[in-house]
Amino acid sequence: MESHTTVAEPSSQGSVTLDNVEQLLEMPLLDLVFAAAAVHREHHDPGRVQCSQLLSIKTGGCPEDCGYCSQSAHHKTPVAREPLLDTASVLAEAATAKANGADRFCMGAAWRQAKSGEEFERVLEMVRGVKELGLEACATLGMVDEQQAKQLEQAGLDYYNHNLDTGRSHYSEVITTRTYDDRLETLDNVRKAGMKVCCGGILGLGEEQKGRAELLHELANLNPPPESVPINTLVQVEGTPFAKADPVEWTDLVRAVAAARILMPKSVVRLSAGRTEMDESAQAMCFLAGANSMFVGDELLTTPNPSPSSDASLLQKLGLNAVSTDE
Repeated sequence: MESHTTVAEPSSQGSVTLDNVEQLLEMPLLDLVFAAAAVHREHHDPGRVQCSQLLSIKTGGCPEDCGYCSQSAHHKTPVAREPLLDTASVLAEAATAKANGADRFCMGAAWRQAKSGEEFERVLEMVRGVKELGLEACATLGMVDEQQAKQLEQAGLDYYNHNLDTGRSHYSEVITTRTYDDRLETLDNVRKAGMKVCCGGILGLGEEQKGRAELLHELANLNPPPESVPINTLVQVEGTPFAKADPVEWTDLVRAVAAARILMPKSVVRLSAGRTEMDESAQAMCFLAGANSMFVGDELLTTPNPSPSSDASLLQKLGLNAVSTDE
């Protein structure tokens, strides 16, 4: 009988090479999933799935030119520019999210850089309110400097999301208004402030497999790796440069999830945007491969997400429990 290919977890920070990642992604799919499932069960309860809900607290008009984004002012999309929401409205949404089973509430603002002044103070008020509801709080506000990061931490923010989006060599094909190193600097500021990092990327931006390997390599070699790793598949939005991009094969998503689990064994790996294009079997394979978090709620910022009832049905079929990974 032939033996299955075995893989070793990273032994130390910085020990993951690009060749290591490429070899993982080239493994036979079922061997890769088998290996990832073993790593997952060593570090996590495979029956638990952490549920987050995401709200756009400031929509549209972003000066960045991210080629996939419906909120960029550079693209003609159906998304209208709206002001920052009031605190009471955000906290009402957070309370509803908690009632529907979410244990983390994420707030996203379409800014290049977090705004100082009254609007930033309002965001800090939102963070404090979310924490008072008994939820974990996460925010994505664009770039933050050291002082802003510290203010967010002092307000109680648990996670700051700032994705790398894609590999370094492909990055300029997707975004030109912010550098890769700008993103890494924000992540460094978040770490210095004492917050947890939420950082992942998007599949389907025209990248080759090497680009996906570069993204995973960069994430795995952050010091330490992100506590939360969202893996998105592109949602094509009319009016953006990637509106006609080829859809991502579900097997490629499973490969990315499995590789992320092996490379970052202690991180929470989240199924994020793009689940509306996946059937239940594909999502089940992702959970088997090591995904242990998902976004719930009907919408992710401005893109659709499966309904709460369909997610509840899926988790029930798979025997998974929507509970906090910190319990």
